[in-house]
Amino acid sequence: MPTHKSGHPAASVPGVPTSSSSASSVAPTPLTSSEENYLKALYALTEWENDPVTTGNIAAQLGVAPASATSMVAKLAGKKLMVHPRYGAIEFTDAGRLAALSVVRRHRLIETFLLSELGYGWDEVHDEAEHLEHTVSTRFIEALAARLGHPKADPHGDPIPGPDGTVSMPPAIRLDRFLHPADGSGTPGIAIVSRISDEDPAWLRRCTELGIAPGSTLELPDTGLSEIETTMLWVLPAAPEA
Repeated sequence: MPTHKSGHPAASVPGVPTSSSSASSVAPTPLTSSEENYLKALYALTEWENDPVTTGNIAAQLGVAPASATSMVAKLAGKKLMVHPRYGAIEFTDAGRLAALSVVRRHRLIETFLLSELGYGWDEVHDEAEHLEHTVSTRFIEALAARLGHPKADPHGDPIPGPDGTVSMPPAIRLDRFLHPADGSGTPGIAIVSRISDEDPAWLRRCTELGIAPGSTLELPDTGLSEIETTMLWVLPAAPEA
């Protein structure tokens, strides 16, 4: 597979040959760090939610001007990595999703390494991984995965995609929805934390103070969390006692 100059897999542009068996083959254009960030942003917006994604959503996710997001989405659509019909939601092509998952894999393995091997706090690893994910090679990432024992999730509970782009999503539910089921059923007395949003370091530090981490339990319905905080946790129902 073609690689970036940094060594990680580059997304192929459909219509451009990728096989090295032909002397006339032309290597696909590598993705820039900015392009990878846009792919990762779309993945972040769709990983746990099913709402349609607009250029405004991506602009807010990345902290850029809407016009900049519109321009980049059009560029990635031109590379056949995104689909953006007029007045429609932005979606991945198959190639775009694979490229996004490659970036996400790098990011989450680096986060895990920083926490487990270098003594970083889980409120520090996200920003550090943001810088490193664009510079490491595929060989380095796979060596890292082996060193870490091929972890299935990062420190915040987010699934780590496999090297082939496969990803196993836990059937976790956002805590605010878990507390107020749409079908009107009762709320279980205990929930197990599956995933914690890592976008706000202050929120992660508060979780540390409260003893909340992936795998920990929450007594319901009185969690001691604010309404906003309940939108930043994903949980699973605890197994019933035998």
